[in-house]
Amino acid sequence: MIWQILAYSFIGSVGGLVGGILLALRKKALSHAQSLLMISFAAGVMLATAFFDLLPEAAAMGKELMFGWILAGVIFLFLLEKSLLWHHHHGDDCVDNKEKHSTPLMVNVGDTVHNFIDGLVMGAAVVANPGLGAVTALAVMAHEIPHEMADFGVMLAGGWSRRRTIVMNLISALAALIGAVLVYFVGTQIEGILPTLLFFAGGMFIYLACSDLIPELHHAHLHHEVKNNSAQILVFVAGIVLIYVLIRLLEG
Repeated sequence: MIWQILAYSFIGSVGGLVGGILLALRKKALSHAQSLLMISFAAGVMLATAFFDLLPEAAAMGKELMFGWILAGVIFLFLLEKSLLWHHHHGDDCVDNKEKHSTPLMVNVGDTVHNFIDGLVMGAAVVANPGLGAVTALAVMAHEIPHEMADFGVMLAGGWSRRRTIVMNLISALAALIGAVLVYFVGTQIEGILPTLLFFAGGMFIYLACSDLIPELHHAHLHHEVKNNSAQILVFVAGIVLIYVLIRLLEG
């Protein structure tokens, strides 16, 4: 069973990176306008993942809606971002640049927690029924492909190299394997903290979208860096709709 858990969690987590890796390996670098479109898409994807997937799933598992853990996810990333900016701050003239370059790491942290939760879910599915584990792995992969593409786009737009972006996302994907194996050894005892982790991850995704990504789009608009803001709005809505449709199809 342990090999089945590892295989299915590998398919679900690493398979979801395919779209992002193809994006990172494209010969022509993203233009600034394209980068902003990817940021718009990522903001929509993250908000939709939080409100249509993580939080409803946590509410269904838990006895009550734990708003405190949503707030904890927000506070955690707020403090992490403040510590990163404090560590790298060397003068008032570089604050905007440091904020931009802290965003990829913040996205990677949030994605790692999300991958860990996916691993717990996939591991639990295999333990319950190996056939259900295979279906769950495919569902996770289908759900993660657009999400990872959005994450890759934000990291590349934030100044990360293609190599660093791919390596950091592969490391993040390993969190799913850790979560899946943990379920195998701990068993049903992990189920008690799963709703808490889902609420926590939902809070992080809301913070990332509303504090880091959307303000970047407004900043570009104020400086007249993007002429066609309607494209950003369309891509933002497309990210929300895509995740909503995928979740509904996979639940069905």
